[in-house]
Amino acid sequence: MIVSLHEITIREVIESYVDNAEEGVIGYGGLLNIRPKYQREFVYNDAQQRAVMETIFKGFPLNVMYWAVNNDNLEVLDGQQRTISFCRYVQGDYMVENRYFGNLTERERQQVLDYKLMVYFCEGDDRDKLDWFRVVNIAGLKLTDQELRNAVYTGSWLTHAKSIFSRSNCAAANLSSRYVRATPNRQELLEVALSWLSGDEIEAYMAKHQHDPNANELWTYFHNVIQWVDLTFPVYRSEMRNLPWHTLYQEHGKRLLDTAALETKVQSLMQDEDVTNKKGIYAYVLGGDERSLNIRRFSDGQKREAYERQSGVCSLCGDFCDFGVMEADHITPWSKGGRTVPDNCQLLCRDCNRRKGNV
Repeated sequence: MIVSLHEITIREVIESYVDNAEEGVIGYGGLLNIRPKYQREFVYNDAQQRAVMETIFKGFPLNVMYWAVNNDNLEVLDGQQRTISFCRYVQGDYMVENRYFGNLTERERQQVLDYKLMVYFCEGDDRDKLDWFRVVNIAGLKLTDQELRNAVYTGSWLTHAKSIFSRSNCAAANLSSRYVRATPNRQELLEVALSWLSGDEIEAYMAKHQHDPNANELWTYFHNVIQWVDLTFPVYRSEMRNLPWHTLYQEHGKRLLDTAALETKVQSLMQDEDVTNKKGIYAYVLGGDERSLNIRRFSDGQKREAYERQSGVCSLCGDFCDFGVMEADHITPWSKGGRTVPDNCQLLCRDCNRRKGNV
C-alpha cells in the first residue's frame, strides 16, 4: 500500500456534504465517501461530538485520519466519527457550550473552517484497504464482531440488510424492540437476526449470501419469529425480552396453540412464588420442562427439620444416611400442586432421589 500525508481543511471536507439514507454520507466536493459500506454507522454520542469540536476550537490536533484512494474518488478508512461530528456541527445540528455554529463570531467560524486535518491517502487493492481498516480503526471505540464481519462481506446483500437492521428506527428495531435488547447502529440487531437464522454460523451465512441482491430471507425469518411471539403471547411482559424466541419458534412454530390457555398458565406461574425464574415460564408452558423454571429449593433449615423428623432415615428405602449426603424432595410434586414448605419436604438418599426423578 502507498501512503502519502496531506493537509485538508474542514472547509474542503464540508463542501457538498450530504448525509441521507439514499445517497450515503458524502463530502469533499462529492469526491469523499465518508461512510463506505464496510464502515460502522455513526455512533458518537453528544459528549463525544462536543469533544471533537472543543479540540478544534482550541486548535489542538485531532488524531490523523486515513482516506483510501479509489480510482478517482476517496473513501474514509478511519475518521468517520470525527468527520461527521464536525460536519454536523457546521451544518447546525447541535450546540457546543450553548452555541450553534451560526452563533459563533465570523472570526470563530473561519477558524473552524480553516482548521487543518492531517490525512493519510492510502492506495492499494481491496484486501489492503480492509487490512488497513482493521489496524487503524478509531482509537477507544473497538469494532464489534459484526462490524468486522461487515467489513469482510460487504456487497449487495449487506447493503440491503443494513437498511433493515442497522439504522435508528429501522424496520427491524421498530418490530422487535420489546423482545430484543440490541443496538442497531452497532450492528447488534443484525448480529442477533443472523445468529437466529444461521444457528450461530454467521460468517458462513454471510459468505454464502454476500452477493445476493437482497436480504429478504433474513428479514422474512426475523419478521416471522417476532410475529409468532406477538400472536402466541398477546399479553406483553418485561420477562419476554431477550428470550431465545427463535429456538421456541423452531420447536413450536408449526403447532396449533391455544393462546388463551397459554396466557392463563403464564399468569398463574407469574404469581407462583416457587417459580424463581420467571423468564423460563414461556419455555415451560410450550415444552413442559420444569428445569426452565428453577423451582425454589428447600432451605437448609427445612432440610434439617425433615432429617430430624425422619431420624436420618431415607423416606423410600429406609436406609440411614448422614445429613450431608441426603437430598430434599417434594412429597407432593410441584407439578401436582405441592409447595416448597416444610410439611411437603422429605429427605431421600441420593440413589432413591435419582430413581424417583427418572420415573
